[in-house]
Amino acid sequence: MANSSNNLMNPNAREAMNRFKMEAASEVGVNLKQGYNGDLTSRQAGSVGGQMVKKMIAAYENGMQ
Repeated sequence: MANSSNNLMNPNAREAMNRFKMEAASEVGVNLKQGYNGDLTSRQAGSVGGQMVKKMIAAYENGMQ
């Protein structure tokens, strides 16, 4: 059985990533629900992902100081 690179193996990591995604979505005003969110527009999904990346970069930069 092949292991997909986008599957989180640790259940705690999966839950943390879901919380992080929900937090980023609320910051940009996108209403996510648990489970399937295929009804989001590309713009909404992109804004959530962009916010997540922005926060990860900021956290990394703060850790370097």
